[in-house]
Amino acid sequence: MTMNPDTLSALTNTPAPAFAWSPKGWPSERPSSDPADPETWIYTDRYSYSPGETVTFHVSSSAEEFELEIVRDGSRPTTVHHAHHLTAPQQETPEDAYAAGCGWTPTHSWQVPEDCRSGFFLVTVRNTTPHGTWEREHFFVVRAAADRRSDIALVLTTGTLSAYNDWGGANHYRGIGDDPRNDSGSPLSSTQRPIGRGMLRKPVDAPREYHPYTPSIGWVPRYDSYEWARFNGYSRHHADAFWATYERSFVVWAEEAGYELDYLTQVDLHQDPTALDGYACAVVVGHDEYWTWEQRDVVDAFVERGGGFARFAGNFQWQVRLSEDGTTQYCYRLPSLDPEAATTPRRATTNWEAKSVGRPGATTIGLNGLGGIYNRYGAAVPRSSGGFTVYRPEHWSFEGTDLYYGDLLGGAPAFLAAFEVDSVEYTFRRGLPYPTYEDGAPETLEILAMCPAAKGEEDRFGGQHPIGGPEAEVYAYNAELGDDLPDYVHENQMRGAGMIAAFTRGDGEVFNGGSTEWSNALRVGDPFVDRIVRNVLDRFTKGETR
Repeated sequence: MTMNPDTLSALTNTPAPAFAWSPKGWPSERPSSDPADPETWIYTDRYSYSPGETVTFHVSSSAEEFELEIVRDGSRPTTVHHAHHLTAPQQETPEDAYAAGCGWTPTHSWQVPEDCRSGFFLVTVRNTTPHGTWEREHFFVVRAAADRRSDIALVLTTGTLSAYNDWGGANHYRGIGDDPRNDSGSPLSSTQRPIGRGMLRKPVDAPREYHPYTPSIGWVPRYDSYEWARFNGYSRHHADAFWATYERSFVVWAEEAGYELDYLTQVDLHQDPTALDGYACAVVVGHDEYWTWEQRDVVDAFVERGGGFARFAGNFQWQVRLSEDGTTQYCYRLPSLDPEAATTPRRATTNWEAKSVGRPGATTIGLNGLGGIYNRYGAAVPRSSGGFTVYRPEHWSFEGTDLYYGDLLGGAPAFLAAFEVDSVEYTFRRGLPYPTYEDGAPETLEILAMCPAAKGEEDRFGGQHPIGGPEAEVYAYNAELGDDLPDYVHENQMRGAGMIAAFTRGDGEVFNGGSTEWSNALRVGDPFVDRIVRNVLDRFTKGETR
């Protein structure tokens, strides 16, 4: 889907901007030096705060004045602060701001009220230009006070946000180097910079990272989300990570359904082993590709002592590290490139399935990203149903859905099993799937539903057309890891699966939706998905079925 700039402006109240174009020909936002187009940029010193703490804003502005608005976002967005006629200097941005941070001087602040509800707060700065109104966003989370916690903690996927945020020129995937044929990612990603346009706010009908149509014979892969971003001035990665694409739709649904949520970030889990204390249920939504060792420790301990971990997300794949202050994320992908791998090999920033790490993803969440990956993404499983085939309809999570063995769950228009999905190694016996347990799958794991997946896109076009996630990249990465990858990866490098699964551990329980697209399926109103999510939340909070 494409949208002209005038239509976009009407939807977002902001004109399509001019971008600083990278050597690769793809827009990556940086402050402009053009005095004819004044602009304002902002970031916060942290991602989360407690009631009573002060949020510090770092602002760089070339406008005579700007305004700053703070909105608690959700089903009924509410403005909690709105300041006009503010000023800030135009501050220098380092060339490597994506890795080192902007280093801007603090300019403004806001004290979180002592009685503030936990929530996701969208911070918008805007100024007038000769062409209309300039707007950009940042965010922060307010955690719940210890004596005012609800039953459910929503853990925001800030690890994936850090991996994909390309503001300033680069992210963990691309932006380093001037050769468009060899575009490398930065192993360092700083939180001390603005966030790529579209990750926090965009039109609700912006394209997602899968195609919702059935390709015809002779089709050439298209990537609607990229084309839309390029045409309308958004980050290439707007649909890869975070709030506007994933968590927000879930929050809107949950609030309208009567669930009260508290908010945490993955950084909170990393820095505070007690972050989930007092909660009955922890929820992760969307694209949670990147985790630290410490974050997994917190989830494991939470489940062991009786918590319910509800994962409506997909593509659990990479170990990352954080700096002591939590402002820098490290991801080298290969142990051979990680300077700390030699002394602490288990903490190498690489795939969780690496034998040197020794902590397969399934031991925490029941599934892993490397077993699945793509569905209806470019040339990867392009004509699938987009849904999961149900195999164990008698499971408690399907209660009230009227689903039968072999039914399709979440097909069009929900496309529940699309973009990126997770799996474990499995076999079939008498029409039912079972884990083989060779990849760390828990002994109590039940595979509830499945779909096909591919780990890369097959290039049938002789290199004449761009491919978003080509098979060649997968083969090259696996070859680089070599013997550090287990045999089950090398033996089946391209074929995978997607799964919905559940298991018990200690006194707790995990439900794993195994796909990035649960929140969107809720947004479009799929009744089966709606019922399943209610079943999971109600069971884990021991509440009445809503």
